[in-house]
Amino acid sequence: MTLEHASEQPYTTRASRELCRSGRLALVVDDIEMPGGGSHQNRWFRATSAAFIVPVFEDGSTMLVRQWRHPWGQTSWEVPAGTLEEGEDPMAGAQRELLEEAGLRASSWTPLGVLRPSALLDSRQFLFLAQGLVDDARAPETYEADMITRRLPLVDALEEALGGGIAHATAVSALCRAARAVGRL
Repeated sequence: MTLEHASEQPYTTRASRELCRSGRLALVVDDIEMPGGGSHQNRWFRATSAAFIVPVFEDGSTMLVRQWRHPWGQTSWEVPAGTLEEGEDPMAGAQRELLEEAGLRASSWTPLGVLRPSALLDSRQFLFLAQGLVDDARAPETYEADMITRRLPLVDALEEALGGGIAHATAVSALCRAARAVGRL
């Protein structure tokens, strides 16, 4: 079965304005007119897209990263990931982030699709499987100074994702798609 998408927007956007901005995050409000004559305002965020990478070694292990997430008030186990620069190719961003956060280079890259993290957020999350891995020097960003890495079997990482030990939604999805791609799901 294939789920079909609508081919066009079912309403008219009469006006759109940015209410505020901080860096690459903006709050936008759109004035919407519905086909039956009703109207409402739609508020949403414009944000930077990101790349999420699941590295899978020849022995079937993967590498996760842990860092403090200020809005959550706790640490989070995740796959290596990072925001894309304006206009940056998602694959190039994925390669950069894998090296920065995990200290790895990959000779084989498989796109695992794109996620939209929320209906209120205009951002795309590009997922990748990285294989043919070799070690290199990590170069985390300043705000990632507390980041640590852990290598573990992919099946254990998947169990953590499905069992709630990994709470980051895109990391959970990336691990599931990667496990399926390598025949572990």
